[in-house]
Amino acid sequence: MENKRLFDYNIFLIGFMGCGKSTIAGYLHDTFSMDVVEMDDIIAKREGMSISDIFETHGEQYFRDLETNLLVEMQNKSNVVISCGGGTPMRENNVLEMKKNGHVVLLTAQPETVLQRVKDNHDRPLLENNKNVSFIADLMAKRSEKYEAAADIIIQTDGKNEQEICEEMIQRLRVMDESR
Repeated sequence: MENKRLFDYNIFLIGFMGCGKSTIAGYLHDTFSMDVVEMDDIIAKREGMSISDIFETHGEQYFRDLETNLLVEMQNKSNVVISCGGGTPMRENNVLEMKKNGHVVLLTAQPETVLQRVKDNHDRPLLENNKNVSFIADLMAKRSEKYEAAADIIIQTDGKNEQEICEEMIQRLRVMDESR
């Protein structure tokens, strides 16, 4: 892990909210100087409003279209970590865009871990009034098939620190690259 430019493609981090996408993206930035694109942050900044306000004002479809457009923009970049919103891989077209110039890494966590991580956050419109294990588990179950279908590799994050998760991810991506 000594070379500065780790990959000649992008890494798309997907997974349920609270699974560690932003944390891992930040670690890769700090440790390997990889550029990071936080999709939700960029969309919120461009729209001049929070994700919750975008959902409320324009609806989910509008927001999902913004996600797709941003993924298309990423096609001309490489060695970038893109932290995707939790719903991004639910659209087949988004998965196709991600795979055009990158590998998709699914980060997973148990519903209890997710609740612990998001309980004090109020920027997650789908969870705002549903911060309980059963709701989280149900929503995770509804998304898991699409998440797993989109993923090139899956990394479970419970009980691991950032370094352990990143080392596992980089090692598995390199093995995948060597087998191509």
